[in-house]
Amino acid sequence: MAYDIFALENKLKKMLNEERFKHSIGVMETAKYLAKKYGANKEKAQVAGLLHDCAKAYSDEELLHLAKKYKIEIDDVLVRVPFLLHGPVAAALVEDIFGVKDEEIKRAIALHTTGDVGMTTLDKIIFLADYIEPNRDFEGVENLRQLAEVDLDIAVLRAFDNTICYVIEKELILYEKTVKARNYILMEIGSGKR
Repeated sequence: MAYDIFALENKLKKMLNEERFKHSIGVMETAKYLAKKYGANKEKAQVAGLLHDCAKAYSDEELLHLAKKYKIEIDDVLVRVPFLLHGPVAAALVEDIFGVKDEEIKRAIALHTTGDVGMTTLDKIIFLADYIEPNRDFEGVENLRQLAEVDLDIAVLRAFDNTICYVIEKELILYEKTVKARNYILMEIGSGKR
Protein backbone atom coordinates (compact mmCIF):
# COMPACT_ATOMS: atom_id res chain seq x y z
CA MET A 1 0.00 0.00 0.00
CA ALA A 2 1.30 3.46 -0.89
CA TYR A 3 0.98 6.09 1.83
CA ASP A 4 0.39 9.80 1.34
CA ILE A 5 3.17 11.07 3.62
CA PHE A 6 2.07 14.69 3.22
CA ALA A 7 -1.49 13.86 4.37
CA LEU A 8 -0.13 11.86 7.33
CA GLU A 9 2.12 14.78 8.28
CA ASN A 10 -0.80 17.24 8.18
CA LYS A 11 -2.96 15.03 10.39
CA LEU A 12 -0.10 14.40 12.83
CA LYS A 13 0.75 18.12 13.06
CA LYS A 14 -2.69 18.71 14.62
CA MET A 15 -1.98 16.13 17.35
CA LEU A 16 1.47 17.23 18.53
CA ASN A 17 3.19 20.38 19.69
CA GLU A 18 5.75 21.97 17.38
CA GLU A 19 8.79 20.44 19.09
CA ARG A 20 7.35 16.90 19.07
CA PHE A 21 6.30 17.28 15.43
CA LYS A 22 9.81 18.43 14.50
CA HIS A 23 11.19 15.38 16.32
CA SER A 24 8.81 13.13 14.39
CA ILE A 25 10.01 14.56 11.07
CA GLY A 26 13.60 13.98 12.21
CA VAL A 27 12.82 10.37 13.11
CA MET A 28 11.07 9.85 9.76
CA GLU A 29 14.08 11.14 7.80
CA THR A 30 16.57 9.18 9.90
CA ALA A 31 14.48 6.00 9.59
CA LYS A 32 14.27 6.42 5.83
CA TYR A 33 18.05 6.81 5.65
CA LEU A 34 18.70 3.77 7.88
CA ALA A 35 16.18 1.68 5.91
CA LYS A 36 18.05 2.42 2.70
CA LYS A 37 21.37 1.62 4.40
CA TYR A 38 20.20 -1.66 5.96
CA GLY A 39 17.86 -2.94 3.26
CA ALA A 40 14.51 -2.38 4.98
CA ASN A 41 11.35 -1.05 3.34
CA LYS A 42 11.87 2.73 3.11
CA GLU A 43 8.18 3.62 2.97
CA LYS A 44 7.36 1.54 6.05
CA ALA A 45 10.30 3.12 7.86
CA GLN A 46 9.08 6.60 6.86
CA VAL A 47 5.53 5.97 8.07
CA ALA A 48 6.60 4.31 11.32
CA GLY A 49 9.17 7.03 11.97
CA LEU A 50 6.67 9.80 11.35
CA LEU A 51 3.86 8.33 13.45
CA HIS A 52 5.83 6.68 16.28
CA ASP A 53 4.97 9.40 18.83
CA CYS A 54 1.36 10.09 17.82
CA ALA A 55 0.24 9.14 21.36
CA LYS A 56 2.88 11.25 23.10
CA ALA A 57 0.53 14.14 23.95
CA TYR A 58 -1.80 11.94 26.02
CA SER A 59 -1.69 12.08 29.83
CA ASP A 60 -0.84 9.02 31.92
CA GLU A 61 -4.53 8.53 32.67
CA GLU A 62 -5.45 8.76 28.99
CA LEU A 63 -2.71 6.29 28.04
CA LEU A 64 -3.97 3.78 30.62
CA HIS A 65 -7.55 4.28 29.42
CA LEU A 66 -6.58 3.83 25.75
CA ALA A 67 -4.46 0.77 26.60
CA LYS A 68 -7.51 -0.83 28.22
CA LYS A 69 -9.71 0.19 25.29
CA TYR A 70 -7.29 -1.43 22.80
CA LYS A 71 -6.75 -4.48 25.05
CA ILE A 72 -3.04 -3.80 25.46
CA GLU A 73 -1.56 -5.92 28.24
CA ILE A 74 -0.76 -3.73 31.25
CA ASP A 75 1.62 -5.09 33.88
CA ASP A 76 2.60 -3.56 37.24
CA VAL A 77 5.43 -1.54 35.71
CA LEU A 78 3.17 0.00 33.06
CA VAL A 79 0.65 0.98 35.73
CA ARG A 80 3.44 2.83 37.56
CA VAL A 81 5.14 4.18 34.40
CA PRO A 82 2.29 4.76 31.91
CA PHE A 83 4.65 6.81 29.71
CA LEU A 84 5.94 3.47 28.40
CA LEU A 85 2.48 2.82 26.92
CA HIS A 86 2.79 5.62 24.36
CA GLY A 87 4.36 3.19 21.86
CA PRO A 88 1.77 0.40 22.07
CA VAL A 89 -1.08 2.94 22.21
CA ALA A 90 0.35 4.75 19.17
CA ALA A 91 0.47 1.42 17.33
CA ALA A 92 -3.27 1.03 17.93
CA LEU A 93 -4.06 4.65 17.07
CA VAL A 94 -2.26 4.61 13.72
CA GLU A 95 -4.89 2.25 12.39
CA ASP A 96 -7.88 4.14 13.84
CA ILE A 97 -6.68 7.67 13.11
CA PHE A 98 -4.34 7.30 10.13
CA GLY A 99 -5.67 4.14 8.46
CA VAL A 100 -2.31 2.33 8.75
CA LYS A 101 -3.03 -1.38 9.01
CA ASP A 102 0.44 -2.74 8.25
CA GLU A 103 1.49 -5.03 11.12
CA GLU A 104 5.22 -4.41 10.63
CA ILE A 105 4.74 -0.65 10.93
CA LYS A 106 2.51 -1.05 13.97
CA ARG A 107 4.99 -3.40 15.68
CA ALA A 108 7.92 -1.03 15.08
CA ILE A 109 5.89 1.82 16.58
CA ALA A 110 4.84 -0.31 19.55
CA LEU A 111 8.45 -1.24 20.38
CA HIS A 112 10.16 2.08 19.71
CA THR A 113 10.67 2.93 23.39
CA THR A 114 11.12 -0.39 25.18
CA GLY A 115 12.34 -2.76 22.50
CA ASP A 116 11.63 -6.48 22.79
CA VAL A 117 13.05 -9.90 22.07
CA GLY A 118 13.33 -10.74 18.37
CA MET A 119 13.28 -7.21 16.98
CA THR A 120 13.13 -7.04 13.19
CA THR A 121 15.35 -4.74 11.15
CA LEU A 122 12.46 -2.26 10.91
CA ASP A 123 11.91 -2.42 14.70
CA LYS A 124 15.59 -1.68 15.29
CA ILE A 125 15.60 1.15 12.75
CA ILE A 126 12.67 2.95 14.38
CA PHE A 127 14.09 2.41 17.87
CA LEU A 128 17.46 3.82 16.80
CA ALA A 129 16.09 6.62 14.62
CA ASP A 130 14.10 7.87 17.62
CA TYR A 131 17.33 7.89 19.59
CA ILE A 132 19.67 9.57 17.10
CA GLU A 133 17.55 11.87 14.93
CA PRO A 134 19.22 15.26 14.25
CA ASN A 135 17.30 17.15 16.95
CA ARG A 136 18.59 14.89 19.72
CA ASP A 137 21.39 16.38 21.79
CA PHE A 138 22.77 14.38 24.70
CA GLU A 139 26.14 13.03 25.74
CA GLY A 140 27.04 10.09 23.53
CA VAL A 141 24.58 10.76 20.69
CA GLU A 142 27.37 11.45 18.20
CA ASN A 143 28.98 8.13 19.02
CA LEU A 144 25.64 6.38 18.45
CA ARG A 145 25.24 8.17 15.12
CA GLN A 146 28.67 6.93 14.08
CA LEU A 147 27.85 3.38 15.18
CA ALA A 148 24.61 3.54 13.17
CA GLU A 149 26.72 4.07 10.06
CA VAL A 150 28.65 0.85 10.71
CA ASP A 151 26.50 -1.73 12.51
CA LEU A 152 22.78 -1.51 13.28
CA ASP A 153 22.84 -4.18 16.00
CA ILE A 154 25.79 -2.67 17.87
CA ALA A 155 24.20 0.80 17.67
CA VAL A 156 20.90 -0.54 19.05
CA LEU A 157 22.78 -2.44 21.76
CA ARG A 158 24.61 0.74 22.84
CA ALA A 159 21.32 2.66 22.84
CA PHE A 160 19.85 0.01 25.17
CA ASP A 161 22.96 0.33 27.37
CA ASN A 162 22.51 4.12 27.54
CA THR A 163 18.82 3.79 28.37
CA ILE A 164 19.41 1.20 31.08
CA CYS A 165 22.24 3.24 32.66
CA TYR A 166 20.08 6.38 32.58
CA VAL A 167 17.12 4.62 34.22
CA ILE A 168 19.35 3.15 36.94
CA GLU A 169 21.10 6.48 37.53
CA LYS A 170 17.74 8.23 37.96
CA GLU A 171 16.53 5.39 40.24
CA LEU A 172 13.56 4.74 37.99
CA ILE A 173 11.86 1.42 37.32
CA LEU A 174 13.71 -0.62 34.72
CA TYR A 175 11.38 -2.32 32.27
CA GLU A 176 12.02 -6.04 31.87
CA LYS A 177 11.34 -5.98 28.11
CA THR A 178 14.27 -3.62 27.58
CA VAL A 179 16.66 -5.89 29.48
CA LYS A 180 15.43 -8.92 27.55
CA ALA A 181 15.79 -7.05 24.25
CA ARG A 182 19.37 -6.10 25.11
CA ASN A 183 20.24 -9.67 26.13
CA TYR A 184 18.67 -11.05 22.96
CA ILE A 185 20.79 -8.79 20.74
CA LEU A 186 23.91 -9.73 22.73
CA MET A 187 23.17 -13.42 22.16
CA GLU A 188 22.31 -12.78 18.51
CA ILE A 189 25.69 -11.16 17.80
CA GLY A 190 27.56 -13.77 19.84
CA SER A 191 28.56 -11.62 22.80
CA GLY A 192 27.65 -11.75 26.45
CA LYS A 193 29.07 -15.24 26.99
CA ARG A 194 30.35 -14.62 30.52
